Amino acid sequence: MYYFKKYFSNKYGGKMKKVLFLIGILSSGVYGASIDHIQTYSPDYLANQAQTGMIDEVSAYYNPAGLTRLDKAKYIHAGLQFAHGHEKMSYKGLEHKASLNQFIPNITLTSVDEKGATFFNFGGLAGGGKLAYDGVSGVDVLADLAQFKPLGIYDKGSSLTGSNKYEQITLGRAFNVDDKLSFSVAARLVHGSRNLKGNLNIGANPSAQYKQAKVQQVTQEVSKAVDAATQGKGLSAAQIEALKTQKTNEALAELNKRLNDLTQNGLSGDINSKREAWGYGFQLGVNYKVNDKLNLAARYDSRIKMNFKAKGSENQLQTTDIIGSDIGLSTFYPQYTINSKIRRDLPAILSVGASYKLTDNYLVSTSANYYFNRHAKMDRVTTFGGHKHGWDYKNGWEVALGNEYKINDKFTLIGSVNYARTGAKNSSFNDTEYALNSVTLGAGLRYKYSDTLSITGSVAHFIYDKEDGNFKEKYKVNENQKYHKEITAFGLSVTKKF
Repeated sequence: MYYFKKYFSNKYGGKMKKVLFLIGILSSGVYGASIDHIQTYSPDYLANQAQTGMIDEVSAYYNPAGLTRLDKAKYIHAGLQFAHGHEKMSYKGLEHKASLNQFIPNITLTSVDEKGATFFNFGGLAGGGKLAYDGVSGVDVLADLAQFKPLGIYDKGSSLTGSNKYEQITLGRAFNVDDKLSFSVAARLVHGSRNLKGNLNIGANPSAQYKQAKVQQVTQEVSKAVDAATQGKGLSAAQIEALKTQKTNEALAELNKRLNDLTQNGLSGDINSKREAWGYGFQLGVNYKVNDKLNLAARYDSRIKMNFKAKGSENQLQTTDIIGSDIGLSTFYPQYTINSKIRRDLPAILSVGASYKLTDNYLVSTSANYYFNRHAKMDRVTTFGGHKHGWDYKNGWEVALGNEYKINDKFTLIGSVNYARTGAKNSSFNDTEYALNSVTLGAGLRYKYSDTLSITGSVAHFIYDKEDGNFKEKYKVNENQKYHKEITAFGLSVTKKF
């Protein structure tokens, strides 16, 4: 039906692009400082984010080249983190919120000998937890778009749940060059999963003016179609007029039926898409112990190329009769299209750091991480309407200051602060990701039970910037959508020396 396809392809199809303003942070790390990457490989990082220049029980994650400076022995370090908080987006005061409750385990094994150290670690590398949103913020903006007011579009109870998780294992060796310089090399294997499950339930209440306009449009288009079809057929004017009346009545009946169905039932669809990929990379490290007080270190984690394949099922909105094809969530998020294969790499990281022992009991440290986002392909797709996604990133960075104060032979007090800029511009923000800049405050207490056993408790509070999106520019409305999140993480780790 041309008259129906023409209208909905211009108006109703464009609606869906905005209906999908939701999901939130499916792509950004739950409490990371980059687009996907996290640095909370161990709970100890929550207490002190300036780990790169340190030599301690968690150096296998942050300064593997420095492991050679530990006592010759075997070490097991295991930890568990729990992140709690919320993430939300809003438009004109209408808010949609998701709660976060996520556990993250880790373990590392280290063996230090006369020539160096061998290390193995397992844990989270990127991504975050599971988030379930209780509404669709994209519907909220429709009321401000003049072309959608006649349709009276509203949300009848849509919901979406997303999660993305990356696990890694790293195996490497650190080598002594002399009593000051050491270096490390390691191989890394990464498994990633990015899942999207949701239901769209959209209602519509077309206005009387809209219905009348459709009646006039149908009448005119049927008349033109009959004139074209009967030209040269030898029919009389009365016969042509009768045919027009018949076809017009049929078309109006079909239009009325479709509008009634749209009003009563709306449109519904669902998706259950599971994306999975494996990737591998390498890690290089160097450590220089200037003297007993000052230590310098650097680490480079290579880019991890990951080609995600999506499996699952999707029931799209049944819109073939109104726009020429069915549409669904994958229309607007092609990376979740069933059986698609799309790259989303983990960017390379360069980390540098230093630690300095001011007194026998007081140590300070600093570190900086640089994320090479521009050199990674991160879901570079073209969404419905020709909008490009996944290209608009700058490189990211973060800096941290930490300190540790040894109260006595048993207890050490730890504290730190971190400032991070993700490299994600607000034009890159959408339902599936909004990586916000942040300040992190960390604290912890280490208990040395014996010379071979220590326990560390840690906590960090992540303070994220409140950011606006770009609805004004994109959809020509008077207000941008807003994004915010607030997360606190708790951790406990144990290190045993053999």
